[in-house]
Amino acid sequence: MSLQERIVRDPAVCGGQPVIRGTRVLVRVILGYLAHGETIETILRDFPSLVEEDVRAVIAFAAASASEDMPAPSPVPPEVKVA
Repeated sequence: MSLQERIVRDPAVCGGQPVIRGTRVLVRVILGYLAHGETIETILRDFPSLVEEDVRAVIAFAAASASEDMPAPSPVPPEVKVA
């Protein structure tokens, strides 16, 4: 199942905020758990309707969303040494 099949936005569910399909579990709630250092096992225990692939889809969704909002990096001049 792809990211688009796991994460959905429906105006009739949670005001159109991204949720995990078939649930009312907000993507931002799962991201909050992860940001506070919780493990996938803890998330799955607290949200028994989810599976590991749902949590991984949330991470992928966040990464894709961040890349859409960030400008492309400027090229590094050749004289700059990057460690």
